[in-house]
Amino acid sequence: MTQATQPQQKGILLSEAALQQVKLLRDQQGSDLCLRVGVRQGGCSGMSYMMDFEQISQISPEDEVFDYDGFKIVCDRKSLLYLYGLMLDYSNAMIGGGFQFTNPNASQTCGCGKSFGV
Repeated sequence: MTQATQPQQKGILLSEAALQQVKLLRDQQGSDLCLRVGVRQGGCSGMSYMMDFEQISQISPEDEVFDYDGFKIVCDRKSLLYLYGLMLDYSNAMIGGGFQFTNPNASQTCGCGKSFGV
């Protein structure tokens, strides 16, 4: 795992590789987008990670916003209860590549790494 680009006080940590990848994906879709990260019920372990781009204008006052060199990550407060301290990393390996979630709050994680239990 690569090192986070910001100090530990951020609620959601982002590796340099993940930051570069989300910026690349954002630029392909439009430049006025932020990344929303959250959780929802489902998946093999009970809760699934979700992340998607959305317009910055969709950020609500109830959201927590983390800034990484001008790139915003947004998380609703309820999801942040399950995600605080999450490290989002990215690997371009042919097997097992893509975004990886390392969640210190998860008591179990499924084999694919896309869902967890608390």
